[in-house]
Amino acid sequence: MKCLIALVCSSLSLHAAAANVSDEVTAFLKQTMQEQRIPALQVAVIRHNQIVKLDAFGTANVENAVPATRDSIFSINSCTKAFTGVAIMQLVEAGKLGIDDPISRYLDDLPEAWHAITVKQVLTHVSGLPNIIDSKENPIGDGSDASAWATVKTLPLEFPAGERFKYNQTGYVIIGKIIDKLSGQPFARFIEQRQFNVVGMPHTRFGDSSDVIPHSAGGYSYLRNDNGEWKPSDRLSAIYVTFPGYFRTAAGILSNADDIAHWLIALQSGKLLKNKSSLDVLWATVVLNDGKTGGMNALLNGSALGWPVTTRAEHPAAGPIGGMRSTFFVYPKDDLSVILLTNLQGANPENFADEVAAYYIPEMHASNGFGLPPHIKTLRAALLRQGFEHAAAVYADLKTANAAFHPSEEEINDWAYLLFAQKQPKQSIAVLTLNTELYPNSWNAFDSLGEILQKAGDKTKAIENYRRSLKLNPDNTNATAHLKEMGAA
Repeated sequence: MKCLIALVCSSLSLHAAAANVSDEVTAFLKQTMQEQRIPALQVAVIRHNQIVKLDAFGTANVENAVPATRDSIFSINSCTKAFTGVAIMQLVEAGKLGIDDPISRYLDDLPEAWHAITVKQVLTHVSGLPNIIDSKENPIGDGSDASAWATVKTLPLEFPAGERFKYNQTGYVIIGKIIDKLSGQPFARFIEQRQFNVVGMPHTRFGDSSDVIPHSAGGYSYLRNDNGEWKPSDRLSAIYVTFPGYFRTAAGILSNADDIAHWLIALQSGKLLKNKSSLDVLWATVVLNDGKTGGMNALLNGSALGWPVTTRAEHPAAGPIGGMRSTFFVYPKDDLSVILLTNLQGANPENFADEVAAYYIPEMHASNGFGLPPHIKTLRAALLRQGFEHAAAVYADLKTANAAFHPSEEEINDWAYLLFAQKQPKQSIAVLTLNTELYPNSWNAFDSLGEILQKAGDKTKAIENYRRSLKLNPDNTNATAHLKEMGAA
């Protein structure tokens, strides 16, 4: 009887703990939505192949004040590429294709300069192919499928295959053509049959803004600021996006967090790919010709088969992103996945996916220093011991102890902004002040210090640092704008 009571109490305790974590995630996401003015967000968290959190918040359709629910449907944009990567690995397992095969083995109508480019290189954005869309993301040529394909084939390679990473959509048009040929059916139908139907994804389909989608969470954006950044402004605009049929291997899927959660569980439990080694190949970072790796940014610093990846010693992740509004991060070593779908272009949920994961793996909280570069971690630990007010002396001691200790200006700057976001303005100002001392010829260091001082309410010092920045760079429009704002231009 005592054992039974103990088991019941233990079960209740675990349930209460799980509920508490779920509530903390909800509070964090609602705060993030408020700060970024995100209309709607869906979240799903998978732990040990079980969905431990599934929720929706906010407004799916702003015009008609329709609340977001678990059934709301979001465009996942370029997250579609992850499904395309899985489709290719299914063909690999079927013995129909090798990822190191040249694309010319499967397609006849390619320019000679493209012949040696491999399937892996196009999937990982290191092909050097010219882009089939322009800078405004419109198809090149006259707008038709045939014209875009014919036009892109007349353009030169941008660089030798494997030389560097550059995000590119042409490769996914090629992958679509290869899937069509090897599967004997249109790629959309192949993915529907081999993935959507196998998993059971009733809310998931190919489509875009031109389709009538029940429970659709329409897309929105705020106007960019003068620096071209996506930040909340006073004007929320609806966005209308269409994807040509040939382009939908790159950005054509509509779905919700529940369906994607079941897809990720199926992917990692052998329902979509039979061999564990196939997952390893799917998420392996491509190595460039010089032995290095390349990726989209400092967080997603590697590129795999349709999946951007975060290569790091602790808690590496594979994390597709789409339209600056959707992401799902898989942490293979932790048996954890986080899905975040929003309807705001510019929400960039990949930037807070790790923080959601941290509620299940506490050492991943940014407040614990997770994700910081090694030299910044060393500096942070020393400053926590000795005080941020002694930043210059602490840095000097670290440099004396290790001549190779040399955090970059950008690393220090990024950490300072993170400290400010974590409601630590004094520490942020101390770190930025240190940055100006280490890099006295950097206009950006003084500009950043001016910006944080202004946000912290120290107008006098903000003006002083903006002026120093302008002296170093008279073309700094950010400093000019802020000085004008404060009546000091």
